[in-house]
Amino acid sequence: MAKILDRLLLFIYSLSIGVISAGTILLLSDALPYTLDMKLERNLWITVIVVAAILFVLSLRFFYVSVRRSRNSLPSIDQRTEFGDIQISVETIENLAYKAASRVRGVREVKTRIRMSDAGLEISIRALVDGETSIPPLTEEVQKQVHDHVEEITGIPVAYVSVYIANLVQSPTMKSRVE
Repeated sequence: MAKILDRLLLFIYSLSIGVISAGTILLLSDALPYTLDMKLERNLWITVIVVAAILFVLSLRFFYVSVRRSRNSLPSIDQRTEFGDIQISVETIENLAYKAASRVRGVREVKTRIRMSDAGLEISIRALVDGETSIPPLTEEVQKQVHDHVEEITGIPVAYVSVYIANLVQSPTMKSRVE
């Protein structure tokens, strides 16, 4: 909704600035049969026309941006096969990485981030762990699971998987009651 409102405001702004600047150019160049009572110095007159022309060109650009349709609303990774093109959204790959990391025993909460590089996918995992499993083997297992799962499902090479252990999950403590 905010994106539509922004585009509408940009449309109105570009249209109004375009009309004002075009009118200014037409009035000062005597293209309209209207005489201005004020006399402008030649340098000021040229400056006003140049500024109005620049504003007009900018308003055309903003107008174009406000009315064009965005072709790719979601970022995706594109592949070409012998049968045609394949597009896999970054969100899909993030969910695959999330699924693989969540399966590892000892991992409680997971957040993923995907970047594409020349070498392949760069996957960043941020996780909370239970604190009962040794962290080095746990992170290696997360890296292996995510790497293998994403490569197997998508067919896209994974350059590396980085794992950041943010914290331990706090388990609720039960206070013993003495009577």
